[in-house]
Amino acid sequence: MKNNKNRFRRAVFLDRDGTIIEDRGDLSHPSQVVFYDDTVPSLQRLQEKFELFLVTNQSGVAKGVISIEDVERVNTYVVGHLAEFGIRIVNTYVCPHARIDNCRCIKPKPYFLRKAERDHQIDLKRSYVIGDHPHDAEFGKNVNANAIYLLSGHGIKHRDELDDDTVVVNGIREAVELILKDA
Repeated sequence: MKNNKNRFRRAVFLDRDGTIIEDRGDLSHPSQVVFYDDTVPSLQRLQEKFELFLVTNQSGVAKGVISIEDVERVNTYVVGHLAEFGIRIVNTYVCPHARIDNCRCIKPKPYFLRKAERDHQIDLKRSYVIGDHPHDAEFGKNVNANAIYLLSGHGIKHRDELDDDTVVVNGIREAVELILKDA
């Protein structure tokens, strides 16, 4: 199909905690959100060529530490703050389950990537996943998307759990620079 590239969009799927905001545990209120300094300028550059999505595992809901309403309130704040700088998040996907639940939506399972592919005509093979946990890298690899692992957040702690072929950078700014070189 010759026009496939024009019909399907490229996207970047961003983890939330440890990727665009500091990982401070289970966030229950917007006042706990601290954006990395590089987040806004990096995402402003990135959205010129890519659709942006948030995909976050929030197992604190299943553990009873936070509520789904807490997660929604924090996500609404994050998306709204980015919108103040002209950054549009197309959709936010949340898995509220614990890993032990073996649900279909927890990263690295590709449920939300496939949903975005269907619902928003995303070309996953020309898209990227950025995150600070090995399951974020595996999440992208599970659909042949490009995965970029960040050393921010939990990144340094889990680096030795990565496959040798995983692309590793310091933070969101370096990830965006790498993506834009390939775009």
